[in-house]
Amino acid sequence: MDYRNIQNFYAGKSVLVTGDTGFKGAWLCQILTAFGAKITGYALAPTPEQRLWGMLSLPEKIQSVEGDVRNLEHMLHTFQQAKPEIVFHMAAQPLVREGYQDPVNTYSINVMGTVHMLECVRQTDSVHSVVNITTDKVYQNKEWVWGYREEERLDGYDPYSNSKSCSELVTGSYVRSFFKTNGPAVSTARSGNVIGGGDFAKDRIIPDCVRAVKNKQTVFLRNPHSIRPYQHVLEALGAYLQIAKAQYDDKQVAGSYNVGPKEEDCITTSCLTQLFCETWGDGAKWKSKEDNGPHESNFLRLDSSKIREVLGWIPRWNIQTSVEKTVEWYRTFCEKGNIEEITSRQIVNYFQMI
Repeated sequence: MDYRNIQNFYAGKSVLVTGDTGFKGAWLCQILTAFGAKITGYALAPTPEQRLWGMLSLPEKIQSVEGDVRNLEHMLHTFQQAKPEIVFHMAAQPLVREGYQDPVNTYSINVMGTVHMLECVRQTDSVHSVVNITTDKVYQNKEWVWGYREEERLDGYDPYSNSKSCSELVTGSYVRSFFKTNGPAVSTARSGNVIGGGDFAKDRIIPDCVRAVKNKQTVFLRNPHSIRPYQHVLEALGAYLQIAKAQYDDKQVAGSYNVGPKEEDCITTSCLTQLFCETWGDGAKWKSKEDNGPHESNFLRLDSSKIREVLGWIPRWNIQTSVEKTVEWYRTFCEKGNIEEITSRQIVNYFQMI
């Protein structure tokens, strides 16, 4: 895939990113800044775990609006002021365990937040292309050994996963009811588990690994045998950018897209952690620890044939390279190196920017 066309496409475009202060959102805004886009962010104030946003000096680079996706009136005002051509909806409560602890808030953000975003799009004439980012967990998980396809039943098990299934259904309803004939092109993107520098969230495997090895402690795994479609965050974001451009140019390609790694890169959590420890060095090690926590899927793979056939997207970094890039970033962080420089260098490397 030639990303130069994508870079040229986004130059000068007005783009609105909900959830810009989050892990994925910060990386996306950094990419769009490099591409020359005019960016408006809409999100709650960053939490201590969302420090990447500040590390990249994004408050000085983009127009960032502090707001809650549950506040339709304020969100609509932001849309109509920004007049975006492209919208990436990333604002969410993104954690499975948090969903169990606070299901009402999880549904409120993930479902009504989607409704409000789509309503803002409906009332903003400038919008041509929308990508709603959901998750690989939207499917009714039957623990199959093969990957789920886009037409499989949507019925996430836990409150987080189920709220994202609902977000998918809401998006489909708005497309059929309001956008099918004259409205913008709208797609949903269901990506696998992303890794990469700058994620400091609780209950995620790589941040847990970094916290442990930084303190010379053993990494403890809750579900070492769980298989997940792990991929670098730049893989997912590259796909989102490709989807938004493709449907901007041709509305017929809009739809739902799985975004996952190659089959051989779907590995167990223990394999990922072992790769991390080997790459980190310094005697890093892990151990299994049963914690009797809430239900989480054991086996999950995505079939990403559609996005490869329709849009020509293919993964660039295998799991080994993805872990190496992740460790490189966190090594820089632990050694108090230049975070903007390492982040930008990895973006240039991935997109092969000249």
